[in-house]
Amino acid sequence: MQIDFVIAWVDGNDPKHKEKMAPYLNPRLIKSDDVAGPTRFRSVGEIYYCVASVIRFAPFIRKIFIVTDNQNPNLDYFIQNNFPENQIPIEIIDHKVIFRDYEDYLPVFNSRAIETCIYRIPDLSENYIYMNDDTFLIRPVHESDFFVDDKIVSYGSWRNILLDRLLWLIKPLKNGRKPVGFKDGMIMGARKYGKKWKYFHLDHLPHPLKKSVIADYFSKNQSHFISNISHKFRSGKQFNTHEIYYLSMHDAEKAILKPSKEHLLYIKPVKRGKNYLNRKLNLFETNKNLIFCCMGSLDLATDDDRKRLLDWLGNVINVKF
Repeated sequence: MQIDFVIAWVDGNDPKHKEKMAPYLNPRLIKSDDVAGPTRFRSVGEIYYCVASVIRFAPFIRKIFIVTDNQNPNLDYFIQNNFPENQIPIEIIDHKVIFRDYEDYLPVFNSRAIETCIYRIPDLSENYIYMNDDTFLIRPVHESDFFVDDKIVSYGSWRNILLDRLLWLIKPLKNGRKPVGFKDGMIMGARKYGKKWKYFHLDHLPHPLKKSVIADYFSKNQSHFISNISHKFRSGKQFNTHEIYYLSMHDAEKAILKPSKEHLLYIKPVKRGKNYLNRKLNLFETNKNLIFCCMGSLDLATDDDRKRLLDWLGNVINVKF
């Protein structure tokens, strides 16, 4: 089985990227971390660890694609220095490539719009794995951790739409509006798909995807595709493309359900107690089933916590800078 890895990446510290985004920003958007706040785009070097973790722990991968907006993480020296015998090609894919024929919607600064177009990468294999650059492999993985024959391994859980919408209604306003959450995109996707009562809750981990399934859905629902790529920044009107994909795979009985919490080490080191990092890193040592890690909002961590986490991650993946 040929399997590719796709990683979405942006360097929000790049002056050219800031200049490109500036005409579309306003004070309200800048204050909204869920939509266009600086934390959505900042990079603290996660892409190096992300790519290195794939090379180190998933040697069966055919090719790594990095999707960017006219940027380049310049990984060549780092990869050559740490993996001199690496045989996995790394290809940079610009937004213009995946938005071909829809360039009028560019530029976009919106992961939901970008994820809608990922399946359009030229030469992308039928079976591929997608994740953001703040997600990492932290132990050796195998094809069977993602694909088993014609089925996928579906990491997540089922949740009640009505209950979570009620929780959204009582959520306090922030900057005069309801925040656009990760969960909201899943619920919108489930509704687009036709589900009324339940949705599949995804987590921040690698997603095993099949190109033909997503392509088939959008070929039959072109208006959904257009509406999802038409927002410059994240919007409550958008849906999570992968939600629709997972629902489709489950309905076709081609998904093997596994609980995310048994395999994902999720770390968000922002406004936590003193022992938070100790507990998380000890969990990695005691639970050998943890193969994925996501470090959310690492740019907002204290300098000491960020250094500790990146040093730990570098030791786990065994890379040097």
